[in-house]
Amino acid sequence: MAAEKKKTKPANSKATSRTSVTLPTELYGTLNRIAAEQKVSVSWVIRDAAEKYVADRWPLLSRGG
Repeated sequence: MAAEKKKTKPANSKATSRTSVTLPTELYGTLNRIAAEQKVSVSWVIRDAAEKYVADRWPLLSRGG
């Protein structure tokens, strides 16, 4: 995988952190298909899933909580 160039964020955007995960090939393929169907990136799908996971497990920590 090629290194990504850093993108400049608008002044009003939220602070973010970057992480790296290793996924089984089959799971990554499924995430790729979901991303393609929704016309978003795999990163977006993973962020969406992580946000839903946290909201389900710890509702008080979810957005606006």
